[in-house]
Amino acid sequence: MRQMLVLFLLLLAACAQKPQPQPAPAAESGAEFGSWRLHSGKAPTRLEFAALLAACKEGGKTAALPIDRCLLALGLRRAP
Repeated sequence: MRQMLVLFLLLLAACAQKPQPQPAPAAESGAEFGSWRLHSGKAPTRLEFAALLAACKEGGKTAALPIDRCLLALGLRRAP
């Protein structure tokens, strides 16, 4: 009986650790996820795009640029 309880608690903990889906980055002023490509020609993952978008919004030397120009400065290019 004790083994069943331990197994149940482990299963319950595993279900609680299930990752939640990430929300898509907000589309503003041309910053749509699907319209950008990396220098290699591949589309960035949602997490890569969100990180680059956050870097543009957060600051640094690209903070004064519009989102589109900031993404271009960070190495993304528009999809054909």
